[in-house]
Amino acid sequence: MTQAASSPNVPGTPAHDIAEHSVAKRRVALHSMLAAAAMTLLKLAAGLLSGSLGVLSDAAHSGLDLAGAMLTFFSVRVSDKPADEDHTYGHGKFENLSSFGEAALMIISCAWIIWEAMQRIVHDRVELHHSMWPVLVLLTSIAVDLWRSRQLRIVAERTGSPALATDAFHFASDIWATLAVLAGLGASWLGLKMHIEWLRFADPFAAVVVSLMILRITARLTRETVSVLMDEIPAETRRRVIHEVQQLDGVLAVEQARVRRSGANYFADLTLALPRTYTFEHTSELVRAATASVHGVLPRADVVIHTVPRQARAESIFDRVRAVAARNNVSVHELSIRSIHGKLRVEQHLELDEALPLLEAHNFVTALESEILREAPEVDSIVTHIESEPANINVPDESLVADRRIEVALRFAAAQYTEIVDVHEIVVGRASEHIALSCHCTLPDHLTMGRVHEIITALEDRFKLECPEVYRVTIHPEPVTDNTR
Repeated sequence: MTQAASSPNVPGTPAHDIAEHSVAKRRVALHSMLAAAAMTLLKLAAGLLSGSLGVLSDAAHSGLDLAGAMLTFFSVRVSDKPADEDHTYGHGKFENLSSFGEAALMIISCAWIIWEAMQRIVHDRVELHHSMWPVLVLLTSIAVDLWRSRQLRIVAERTGSPALATDAFHFASDIWATLAVLAGLGASWLGLKMHIEWLRFADPFAAVVVSLMILRITARLTRETVSVLMDEIPAETRRRVIHEVQQLDGVLAVEQARVRRSGANYFADLTLALPRTYTFEHTSELVRAATASVHGVLPRADVVIHTVPRQARAESIFDRVRAVAARNNVSVHELSIRSIHGKLRVEQHLELDEALPLLEAHNFVTALESEILREAPEVDSIVTHIESEPANINVPDESLVADRRIEVALRFAAAQYTEIVDVHEIVVGRASEHIALSCHCTLPDHLTMGRVHEIITALEDRFKLECPEVYRVTIHPEPVTDNTR
């Protein structure tokens, strides 16, 4: 699991971006609320003076805009609060809840407007008072809606706020509703001047059209809000996240991918199958790369990645043996596999704690070999050479460092192999009752590791024939190029 550390509030850092987004969201929400309040009052006055149900319905619509803008302003203030003990995923969904409340208000308003319009069509004959004031108010409303929908959309795209995005879409659609009201007023005026009786229904008809537009917006708003509250996201977003992570070298599979949204924030939870032979360091690097890949799709997402070890498709018998050893926290080396009469035999050297009793060591190795046979059923038999793993730090006896006889014997043994360029950094010392030697051995750059191992092993064997008292020999091979720098 990875967790991003908090960054100081410095330009360019995540903390600074969050603070800047919060200020921008609050500012544009406040401006929208003030504009909605002004337009509601103007339309209400124009509707009462003219007696137009279309204008009054648009005033009611603006009243809902005001209520929605107030909800939006309040919600962005709450949603930007950091996560706490009671809200570990933050307060982002408060924006979605405010959208849900706004939708409920819109449905109530539409029901009242449609009912009143039907009453006027069937029963009442309300005389309209035509003047330029309602027209001027409605034209002003169109200009204001154009301005605030554009401002809201810009900030919503920059901050990812669903509440601001909903308001931007809402106010953009208000323009068409206002145009419908204008058309109703114009048709009513034309019917009065030309004595066309049926055009008297134009105003209540325009009110019904406005209400249907509101209901259409409400249906879309409600559907999107419920989707977020139900943790639904576009399937394409999840597929893109999985695709980007699967491109990373070393990821065997994305076994589980969960993505949810809370307000403007995304949360991604992935389980990745990685080769079981990977070290903790390698796994950690791959987790960081996977997190960056998710951020390529969802830039501000909170990403949690779990890893599970899995057998790679191209895993060899050597890899499976080492995987079993790693799973049991032991070190295996000089691992070889031989085919004897068509049957595979594993030979390995295993290091165990030097203080471990023989019986316990034997039981451990027996269980380990059984596990290897289950892991690699093609193997017929296993031979394990048990070595002691030093548990203490050895402090060499400095009196042996100058022992020329051992050094001369090593150089003489090395001279027998034409591929050995030289031996240097020879250190001889005594640890407990044993003599230990270490050195560096220079070899040609082009030699394969198989050949290097053969030469080093032969050198060690020849040297021990000359100096059998030396208990441990450690030879570090290095290329000529590196030795001549």
